[in-house]
Amino acid sequence: MDMKRSLPLVLTLAALGTCQSVSATNGYFTHGLGVKNKGMAGAGTASPSEVISAASNPAAAAMVGNKYEGGISIFSPRRSYKAGPSQANGNFGAFTLGPNDVDSGRNYFPIPYLGKSWQLEDNTAWAINFYGRGGMNTDYSGGTATLDRDGPGLAPVTRLDGPYGAGPGGVNLSQAFFDVTYAIKTGGLNLGVSGVIAFQGFSAKGVGTLGGFTQSFAASGGTALPTQLTDNGTDYSYGLGMKVGAIYEVNDQLNLGIAYQSRTYMSEFDDYADLFAENGDFDIPASVSLSASYAATPVLSLHFTYERTMYSKIASVGNGIQNLFACPTAGAGGTDLESCLGGSNGPGFGWDDVDAYKFGAEWAGAAGTTYRAGFSTAKQPIGNDQVLFNVLAPGVVEKHITAGFSHDLGDGREVSAMLMYAPSVSVAGANTFDPSQQIELEMSQYEFEIGYSF
Repeated sequence: MDMKRSLPLVLTLAALGTCQSVSATNGYFTHGLGVKNKGMAGAGTASPSEVISAASNPAAAAMVGNKYEGGISIFSPRRSYKAGPSQANGNFGAFTLGPNDVDSGRNYFPIPYLGKSWQLEDNTAWAINFYGRGGMNTDYSGGTATLDRDGPGLAPVTRLDGPYGAGPGGVNLSQAFFDVTYAIKTGGLNLGVSGVIAFQGFSAKGVGTLGGFTQSFAASGGTALPTQLTDNGTDYSYGLGMKVGAIYEVNDQLNLGIAYQSRTYMSEFDDYADLFAENGDFDIPASVSLSASYAATPVLSLHFTYERTMYSKIASVGNGIQNLFACPTAGAGGTDLESCLGGSNGPGFGWDDVDAYKFGAEWAGAAGTTYRAGFSTAKQPIGNDQVLFNVLAPGVVEKHITAGFSHDLGDGREVSAMLMYAPSVSVAGANTFDPSQQIELEMSQYEFEIGYSF
Protein backbone atom coordinates (compact mmCIF):
# COMPACT_ATOMS: atom_id res chain seq x y z
CA MET A 1 0.00 0.00 0.00
CA ASP A 2 1.23 3.55 -0.80
CA MET A 3 1.65 5.00 2.71
CA LYS A 4 1.87 8.56 1.44
CA ARG A 5 -1.67 8.26 0.11
CA SER A 6 -3.09 5.82 2.65
CA LEU A 7 -2.23 7.73 5.85
CA PRO A 8 -4.21 10.88 4.91
CA LEU A 9 -7.07 8.65 3.80
CA VAL A 10 -7.12 6.83 7.15
CA LEU A 11 -7.11 10.15 9.03
CA THR A 12 -9.92 11.52 6.88
CA LEU A 13 -12.05 8.41 7.26
CA ALA A 14 -11.63 8.61 11.02
CA ALA A 15 -12.63 12.27 11.04
CA LEU A 16 -15.51 12.10 8.60
CA GLY A 17 -16.76 8.84 10.03
CA THR A 18 -17.78 10.76 13.14
CA CYS A 19 -18.86 13.94 11.32
CA GLN A 20 -21.76 13.26 9.03
CA SER A 21 -22.57 15.84 6.37
CA VAL A 22 -25.44 18.23 6.67
CA SER A 23 -27.30 20.70 4.57
CA ALA A 24 -26.23 23.38 6.91
CA THR A 25 -27.28 26.71 8.33
CA ASN A 26 -25.67 30.08 7.47
CA GLY A 27 -24.81 28.87 3.99
CA TYR A 28 -23.19 25.54 4.78
CA PHE A 29 -21.62 26.49 8.12
CA THR A 30 -23.30 25.68 11.43
CA HIS A 31 -24.86 28.60 13.30
CA GLY A 32 -22.33 28.26 16.14
CA LEU A 33 -19.74 26.03 17.79
CA GLY A 34 -20.25 24.41 21.18
CA VAL A 35 -23.42 23.77 23.12
CA LYS A 36 -23.31 27.08 25.04
CA ASN A 37 -22.49 29.16 21.97
CA LYS A 38 -25.23 27.45 19.95
CA GLY A 39 -27.69 27.99 22.80
CA MET A 40 -27.19 31.73 22.21
CA ALA A 41 -27.54 31.43 18.40
CA GLY A 42 -23.76 31.69 17.90
CA ALA A 43 -23.23 34.77 20.12
CA GLY A 44 -21.07 34.92 23.24
CA THR A 45 -17.60 34.39 21.75
CA ALA A 46 -16.29 37.57 23.44
CA SER A 47 -16.98 36.04 26.87
CA PRO A 48 -16.01 32.38 26.39
CA SER A 49 -16.43 29.53 28.85
CA GLU A 50 -15.96 26.59 26.44
CA VAL A 51 -12.77 25.12 25.01
CA ILE A 52 -14.50 24.90 21.61
CA SER A 53 -14.80 28.72 21.71
CA ALA A 54 -11.16 28.78 20.57
CA ALA A 55 -12.38 27.43 17.23
CA SER A 56 -14.41 30.64 16.81
CA ASN A 57 -11.81 32.99 18.33
CA PRO A 58 -8.36 31.58 19.23
CA ALA A 59 -7.92 34.15 22.01
CA ALA A 60 -10.59 32.26 23.99
CA ALA A 61 -7.99 29.60 24.89
CA ALA A 62 -6.39 32.06 27.33
CA MET A 63 -9.69 32.54 29.19
CA VAL A 64 -11.23 29.09 29.77
CA GLY A 65 -8.75 27.42 32.14
CA ASN A 66 -7.86 23.72 32.20
CA LYS A 67 -10.70 21.68 30.85
CA TYR A 68 -11.84 18.69 28.86
CA GLU A 69 -15.13 18.90 27.00
CA GLY A 70 -17.17 17.17 24.37
CA GLY A 71 -20.61 17.15 22.90
CA ILE A 72 -22.82 15.80 20.17
CA SER A 73 -25.76 17.24 18.32
CA ILE A 74 -28.53 15.65 16.34
CA PHE A 75 -29.13 17.97 13.40
CA SER A 76 -32.24 17.67 11.23
CA PRO A 77 -32.47 19.71 8.03
CA ARG A 78 -35.66 19.36 5.94
CA ARG A 79 -34.92 20.06 2.25
CA SER A 80 -37.25 20.04 -0.73
CA TYR A 81 -37.81 21.49 -4.18
CA LYS A 82 -40.88 22.17 -6.28
CA ALA A 83 -40.72 22.33 -10.07
CA GLY A 84 -43.81 23.99 -11.52
CA PRO A 85 -45.51 23.59 -14.92
CA SER A 86 -43.66 24.50 -18.09
CA GLN A 87 -44.74 25.83 -21.46
CA ALA A 88 -41.75 24.21 -23.15
CA ASN A 89 -41.94 20.74 -21.57
CA GLY A 90 -38.54 19.80 -22.93
CA ASN A 91 -39.12 21.12 -26.45
CA PHE A 92 -36.96 23.63 -28.31
CA GLY A 93 -33.83 22.52 -26.46
CA ALA A 94 -35.32 23.14 -23.00
CA PHE A 95 -34.32 21.12 -19.95
CA THR A 96 -37.47 20.88 -17.83
CA LEU A 97 -37.76 19.51 -14.30
CA GLY A 98 -40.89 17.66 -13.29
CA PRO A 99 -43.30 19.17 -12.56
CA ASN A 100 -42.52 17.64 -9.17
CA ASP A 101 -42.72 18.30 -5.43
CA VAL A 102 -39.84 16.29 -3.97
CA ASP A 103 -38.48 16.00 -0.42
CA SER A 104 -34.89 15.02 0.25
CA GLY A 105 -34.26 11.92 2.33
CA ARG A 106 -31.77 11.49 5.23
CA ASN A 107 -33.07 13.98 7.77
CA TYR A 108 -30.93 13.23 10.85
CA PHE A 109 -27.17 13.76 11.24
CA PRO A 110 -24.92 13.40 14.33
CA ILE A 111 -22.26 16.14 14.67
CA PRO A 112 -19.68 15.73 17.48
CA TYR A 113 -16.98 17.92 18.95
CA LEU A 114 -14.09 17.34 21.40
CA GLY A 115 -11.74 19.83 23.06
CA LYS A 116 -8.97 20.14 25.62
CA SER A 117 -7.31 23.28 27.03
CA TRP A 118 -4.18 23.83 29.15
CA GLN A 119 -3.69 27.05 31.11
CA LEU A 120 0.03 27.58 31.87
CA GLU A 121 1.57 29.61 34.68
CA ASP A 122 3.16 32.22 32.38
CA ASN A 123 -0.26 33.48 31.19
CA THR A 124 -0.12 31.36 28.05
CA ALA A 125 -2.46 28.57 27.04
CA TRP A 126 -2.87 25.76 24.53
CA ALA A 127 -6.02 24.16 23.21
CA ILE A 128 -6.93 21.48 20.72
CA ASN A 129 -10.37 21.05 19.16
CA PHE A 130 -11.88 18.52 16.79
CA TYR A 131 -15.26 19.39 15.33
CA GLY A 132 -17.60 19.42 12.35
CA ARG A 133 -18.53 22.87 11.11
CA GLY A 134 -19.93 22.60 7.62
CA GLY A 135 -21.33 20.47 4.85
CA MET A 136 -24.35 19.93 2.70
CA ASN A 137 -26.47 16.93 1.81
CA THR A 138 -29.38 16.16 -0.48
CA ASP A 139 -30.75 12.76 -1.40
CA TYR A 140 -33.64 12.79 -3.87
CA SER A 141 -35.09 9.41 -4.77
CA GLY A 142 -37.96 10.95 -6.75
CA GLY A 143 -38.33 13.61 -9.38
CA THR A 144 -38.23 13.62 -13.17
CA ALA A 145 -36.73 15.71 -15.94
CA THR A 146 -37.80 16.17 -19.58
CA LEU A 147 -35.40 17.08 -22.38
CA ASP A 148 -35.10 17.01 -26.16
CA ARG A 149 -32.18 14.78 -26.98
CA ASP A 150 -32.51 15.64 -30.68
CA GLY A 151 -31.72 19.31 -29.94
CA PRO A 152 -33.88 22.40 -30.54
CA GLY A 153 -37.24 21.72 -32.11
CA LEU A 154 -40.46 19.89 -31.34
CA ALA A 155 -40.96 16.41 -29.93
CA PRO A 156 -39.89 13.69 -29.53
CA VAL A 157 -38.81 14.55 -26.02
CA THR A 158 -37.61 12.14 -23.35
CA ARG A 159 -38.89 12.00 -19.78
CA LEU A 160 -36.32 10.54 -17.39
CA ASP A 161 -36.32 9.65 -13.71
CA GLY A 162 -34.41 11.70 -11.15
CA PRO A 163 -34.25 15.44 -10.48
CA TYR A 164 -31.80 15.90 -13.36
CA GLY A 165 -32.97 12.92 -15.38
CA ALA A 166 -30.10 10.59 -14.45
CA GLY A 167 -31.66 8.57 -11.64
CA PRO A 168 -31.72 9.37 -7.90
CA GLY A 169 -29.76 12.57 -7.36
CA GLY A 170 -27.99 14.52 -4.68
CA VAL A 171 -24.68 15.49 -3.14
CA ASN A 172 -22.96 14.69 0.13
CA LEU A 173 -20.29 17.06 1.48
CA SER A 174 -18.70 16.48 4.90
CA GLN A 175 -16.19 18.79 6.55
CA ALA A 176 -14.19 18.15 9.72
CA PHE A 177 -11.56 20.35 11.37
CA PHE A 178 -8.69 19.88 13.82
CA ASP A 179 -7.38 23.09 15.43
CA VAL A 180 -4.23 23.56 17.50
CA THR A 181 -4.36 26.89 19.35
CA TYR A 182 -1.81 28.98 21.23
CA ALA A 183 -2.95 32.01 23.24
CA ILE A 184 -1.47 34.57 25.58
CA LYS A 185 -3.00 36.90 28.15
CA THR A 186 -1.45 40.36 28.63
CA GLY A 187 -3.41 42.39 31.14
CA GLY A 188 -6.92 42.65 29.77
CA LEU A 189 -5.84 41.69 26.23
CA ASN A 190 -6.04 38.09 25.09
CA LEU A 191 -4.41 37.08 21.78
CA GLY A 192 -4.51 33.74 20.00
CA VAL A 193 -3.51 31.93 16.82
CA SER A 194 -4.62 28.53 15.50
CA GLY A 195 -3.33 26.17 12.87
CA VAL A 196 -6.20 24.37 11.14
CA ILE A 197 -6.14 20.96 9.46
CA ALA A 198 -9.26 20.39 7.38
CA PHE A 199 -10.73 17.20 5.94
CA GLN A 200 -13.49 16.94 3.32
CA GLY A 201 -15.42 14.11 1.75
CA PHE A 202 -17.68 14.58 -1.27
CA SER A 203 -19.90 12.50 -3.51
CA ALA A 204 -22.46 13.31 -6.20
CA LYS A 205 -24.97 11.18 -8.01
CA GLY A 206 -27.61 11.57 -10.68
CA VAL A 207 -26.13 14.52 -12.61
CA GLY A 208 -24.94 12.63 -15.68
CA THR A 209 -27.20 14.65 -18.01
CA LEU A 210 -24.79 17.58 -17.50
CA GLY A 211 -21.99 15.64 -19.19
CA GLY A 212 -22.36 17.54 -22.48
CA PHE A 213 -21.49 20.79 -20.72
CA THR A 214 -18.14 19.65 -19.25
CA GLN A 215 -14.77 20.98 -20.30
CA SER A 216 -13.47 17.50 -21.07
CA PHE A 217 -16.41 16.78 -23.40
CA ALA A 218 -16.15 20.13 -25.17
CA ALA A 219 -12.36 19.84 -25.56
CA SER A 220 -12.77 16.43 -27.20
CA GLY A 221 -15.06 17.90 -29.84
CA GLY A 222 -18.00 16.06 -28.34
CA THR A 223 -16.50 12.58 -28.64
CA ALA A 224 -15.38 11.77 -25.06
CA LEU A 225 -17.93 11.53 -22.26
CA PRO A 226 -16.68 12.79 -18.87
CA THR A 227 -15.57 10.22 -16.33
CA GLN A 228 -15.16 12.54 -13.32
CA LEU A 229 -18.63 14.07 -13.13
CA THR A 230 -20.97 11.84 -11.15
CA ASP A 231 -21.51 8.52 -9.35
CA ASN A 232 -17.85 8.03 -8.44
CA GLY A 233 -18.41 7.35 -4.75
CA THR A 234 -16.80 9.45 -2.04
CA ASP A 235 -13.63 11.39 -2.80
CA TYR A 236 -11.47 13.05 -0.13
CA SER A 237 -9.51 16.27 0.11
CA TYR A 238 -7.21 17.79 2.73
CA GLY A 239 -5.98 21.27 3.47
CA LEU A 240 -4.47 23.81 5.84
CA GLY A 241 -5.57 27.19 7.13
CA MET A 242 -5.10 29.48 10.09
CA LYS A 243 -7.06 31.69 12.49
CA VAL A 244 -6.10 34.72 14.53
CA GLY A 245 -8.14 36.44 17.21
CA ALA A 246 -8.19 38.93 20.05
CA ILE A 247 -10.50 39.51 23.01
CA TYR A 248 -10.14 42.70 25.04
CA GLU A 249 -11.57 42.77 28.53
CA VAL A 250 -12.37 46.49 28.66
CA ASN A 251 -13.63 46.37 32.25
CA ASP A 252 -15.57 44.07 34.57
CA GLN A 253 -18.68 44.44 32.40
CA LEU A 254 -17.58 44.73 28.75
CA ASN A 255 -15.55 42.42 26.48
CA LEU A 256 -14.84 43.02 22.77
CA GLY A 257 -13.58 40.43 20.30
CA ILE A 258 -12.36 40.12 16.73
CA ALA A 259 -11.34 37.00 14.79
CA TYR A 260 -10.31 36.06 11.27
CA GLN A 261 -10.14 32.67 9.61
CA SER A 262 -8.11 32.44 6.42
CA ARG A 263 -9.21 30.69 3.29
CA THR A 264 -8.41 27.01 3.75
CA TYR A 265 -6.65 25.72 0.65
CA MET A 266 -7.75 22.17 -0.09
CA SER A 267 -6.51 19.46 -2.40
CA GLU A 268 -8.80 18.86 -5.37
CA PHE A 269 -11.64 16.37 -5.64
CA ASP A 270 -10.05 14.49 -8.53
CA ASP A 271 -13.02 12.16 -8.93
CA TYR A 272 -15.27 15.20 -9.51
CA ALA A 273 -12.93 17.31 -11.66
CA ASP A 274 -15.63 17.50 -14.35
CA LEU A 275 -18.19 18.91 -11.90
CA PHE A 276 -16.50 21.60 -9.81
CA ALA A 277 -14.77 24.67 -11.20
CA GLU A 278 -10.97 24.67 -11.37
CA ASN A 279 -10.83 20.90 -11.99
CA GLY A 280 -12.46 19.80 -8.76
CA ASP A 281 -11.22 22.54 -6.44
CA PHE A 282 -13.37 23.17 -3.35
CA ASP A 283 -11.53 25.44 -0.92
CA ILE A 284 -13.15 26.48 2.37
CA PRO A 285 -14.01 30.19 2.47
CA ALA A 286 -12.48 32.81 4.75
CA SER A 287 -14.56 34.45 7.46
CA VAL A 288 -14.32 37.36 9.89
CA SER A 289 -16.24 38.05 13.09
CA LEU A 290 -16.75 40.89 15.56
CA SER A 291 -18.26 40.26 18.97
CA ALA A 292 -19.22 42.00 22.21
CA SER A 293 -20.38 40.77 25.62
CA TYR A 294 -21.89 42.99 28.33
CA ALA A 295 -22.63 41.98 31.93
CA ALA A 296 -25.80 44.02 32.45
CA THR A 297 -26.26 42.75 36.03
CA PRO A 298 -24.43 40.23 38.23
CA VAL A 299 -26.68 37.47 36.84
CA LEU A 300 -27.56 38.69 33.30
CA SER A 301 -25.15 38.94 30.34
CA LEU A 302 -25.97 40.11 26.82
CA HIS A 303 -24.00 39.04 23.76
CA PHE A 304 -23.67 40.02 20.10
CA THR A 305 -21.64 38.56 17.21
CA TYR A 306 -21.38 39.62 13.59
CA GLU A 307 -19.89 37.09 11.17
CA ARG A 308 -19.19 37.39 7.45
CA THR A 309 -18.39 34.31 5.36
CA MET A 310 -16.87 34.91 1.91
CA TYR A 311 -18.51 32.15 -0.14
CA SER A 312 -18.38 34.20 -3.35
CA LYS A 313 -14.56 34.04 -3.43
CA ILE A 314 -14.60 30.23 -3.90
CA ALA A 315 -15.15 29.57 -7.62
CA SER A 316 -16.95 26.23 -7.20
CA VAL A 317 -19.37 27.88 -4.76
CA GLY A 318 -19.58 31.49 -5.95
CA ASN A 319 -19.54 31.22 -9.77
CA GLY A 320 -23.01 31.58 -11.28
CA ILE A 321 -24.70 29.05 -13.52
CA GLN A 322 -24.86 31.68 -16.29
CA ASN A 323 -21.12 31.15 -16.90
CA LEU A 324 -22.12 27.94 -18.64
CA PHE A 325 -23.56 29.82 -21.62
CA ALA A 326 -20.01 30.71 -22.70
CA CYS A 327 -19.14 27.00 -22.98
CA PRO A 328 -18.89 25.89 -26.66
CA THR A 329 -21.28 22.96 -26.19
CA ALA A 330 -24.01 24.98 -24.43
CA GLY A 331 -25.63 25.99 -27.73
CA ALA A 332 -25.46 29.72 -26.96
CA GLY A 333 -22.58 30.62 -29.28
CA GLY A 334 -19.90 30.52 -26.59
CA THR A 335 -16.28 29.68 -27.33
CA ASP A 336 -14.66 29.59 -23.86
CA LEU A 337 -13.66 26.11 -22.72
CA GLU A 338 -12.86 27.47 -19.24
CA SER A 339 -16.56 28.35 -18.77
CA CYS A 340 -17.63 24.71 -19.08
CA LEU A 341 -18.16 22.54 -16.02
CA GLY A 342 -14.74 21.82 -14.52
CA GLY A 343 -13.10 24.85 -16.15
CA SER A 344 -11.43 27.67 -14.26
CA ASN A 345 -14.50 29.85 -14.84
CA GLY A 346 -16.97 26.96 -14.72
CA PRO A 347 -20.38 27.35 -13.10
CA GLY A 348 -20.90 26.80 -9.40
CA PHE A 349 -23.79 27.34 -7.01
CA GLY A 350 -23.75 31.12 -7.42
CA TRP A 351 -23.67 31.84 -3.69
CA ASP A 352 -23.27 35.35 -2.31
CA ASP A 353 -21.33 36.16 0.85
CA VAL A 354 -23.33 35.71 4.07
CA ASP A 355 -23.56 38.32 6.83
CA ALA A 356 -24.95 36.83 10.05
CA TYR A 357 -26.06 38.87 13.08
CA LYS A 358 -26.30 36.89 16.32
CA PHE A 359 -27.87 37.96 19.62
CA GLY A 360 -27.77 36.01 22.89
CA ALA A 361 -28.60 36.31 26.57
CA GLU A 362 -27.34 34.33 29.57
CA TRP A 363 -28.95 34.31 33.01
CA ALA A 364 -27.38 32.72 36.09
CA GLY A 365 -30.28 31.14 37.96
CA ALA A 366 -30.49 29.39 41.28
CA ALA A 367 -29.02 25.99 42.23
CA GLY A 368 -26.10 26.19 39.80
CA THR A 369 -28.19 26.38 36.63
CA THR A 370 -27.53 28.93 33.87
CA TYR A 371 -30.15 29.58 31.20
CA ARG A 372 -29.55 30.84 27.64
CA ALA A 373 -31.54 32.08 24.66
CA GLY A 374 -30.59 33.47 21.29
CA PHE A 375 -31.67 34.70 17.88
CA SER A 376 -29.69 35.12 14.68
CA THR A 377 -30.56 36.47 11.28
CA ALA A 378 -28.80 36.42 7.91
CA LYS A 379 -29.71 36.78 4.25
CA GLN A 380 -29.47 33.41 2.57
CA PRO A 381 -26.87 33.22 -0.25
CA ILE A 382 -28.90 31.92 -3.22
CA GLY A 383 -30.27 34.36 -5.81
CA ASN A 384 -33.52 33.58 -7.61
CA ASP A 385 -31.51 33.15 -10.83
CA GLN A 386 -29.45 30.30 -9.29
CA VAL A 387 -32.16 27.84 -8.26
CA LEU A 388 -31.49 25.09 -10.84
CA PHE A 389 -28.09 23.95 -9.51
CA ASN A 390 -29.11 24.69 -5.92
CA VAL A 391 -31.66 21.90 -5.98
CA LEU A 392 -28.50 20.03 -4.89
CA ALA A 393 -27.59 22.55 -2.14
CA PRO A 394 -30.67 24.48 -0.92
CA GLY A 395 -28.93 26.32 1.95
CA VAL A 396 -31.63 28.98 2.26
CA VAL A 397 -32.26 29.16 6.03
CA GLU A 398 -32.02 32.72 7.42
CA LYS A 399 -33.09 32.77 11.09
CA HIS A 400 -32.25 30.64 14.12
CA ILE A 401 -34.15 30.61 17.41
CA THR A 402 -32.32 28.90 20.27
CA ALA A 403 -32.54 28.07 23.96
CA GLY A 404 -30.32 26.14 26.35
CA PHE A 405 -28.98 25.64 29.84
CA SER A 406 -25.97 24.44 31.85
CA HIS A 407 -26.00 22.78 35.26
CA ASP A 408 -23.03 22.69 37.61
CA LEU A 409 -22.54 19.14 38.90
CA GLY A 410 -19.73 20.09 41.29
CA ASP A 411 -16.04 19.19 41.24
CA GLY A 412 -15.59 21.15 37.99
CA ARG A 413 -18.13 19.05 36.10
CA GLU A 414 -20.90 20.60 34.03
CA VAL A 415 -23.62 19.34 31.71
CA SER A 416 -25.22 21.54 29.05
CA ALA A 417 -27.92 21.23 26.40
CA MET A 418 -29.50 23.38 23.73
CA LEU A 419 -32.33 23.38 21.16
CA MET A 420 -32.41 25.20 17.82
CA TYR A 421 -35.25 25.87 15.39
CA ALA A 422 -34.74 27.52 12.00
CA PRO A 423 -38.08 28.45 10.40
CA SER A 424 -38.80 27.43 6.83
CA VAL A 425 -37.51 29.70 4.07
CA SER A 426 -38.13 29.32 0.35
CA VAL A 427 -36.52 30.85 -2.73
CA ALA A 428 -38.16 30.67 -6.17
CA GLY A 429 -36.87 31.55 -9.60
CA ALA A 430 -36.84 30.58 -13.25
CA ASN A 431 -35.22 27.38 -14.48
CA THR A 432 -32.04 28.54 -16.24
CA PHE A 433 -32.60 26.08 -19.11
CA ASP A 434 -36.39 26.53 -19.27
CA PRO A 435 -37.34 30.12 -18.33
CA SER A 436 -41.04 29.26 -18.63
CA GLN A 437 -40.73 27.09 -15.50
CA GLN A 438 -40.43 28.19 -11.86
CA ILE A 439 -38.37 26.17 -9.34
CA GLU A 440 -38.80 26.69 -5.61
CA LEU A 441 -36.27 25.59 -2.97
CA GLU A 442 -37.30 25.22 0.67
CA MET A 443 -35.59 24.35 3.94
CA SER A 444 -36.21 24.32 7.68
CA GLN A 445 -33.99 22.95 10.44
CA TYR A 446 -34.03 21.52 13.97
CA GLU A 447 -31.13 20.67 16.26
CA PHE A 448 -30.58 19.24 19.74
CA GLU A 449 -27.13 19.22 21.33
CA ILE A 450 -25.80 17.99 24.65
CA GLY A 451 -22.34 18.60 26.07
CA TYR A 452 -20.24 17.69 29.10
CA SER A 453 -17.10 19.29 30.55
CA PHE A 454 -14.78 18.54 33.45
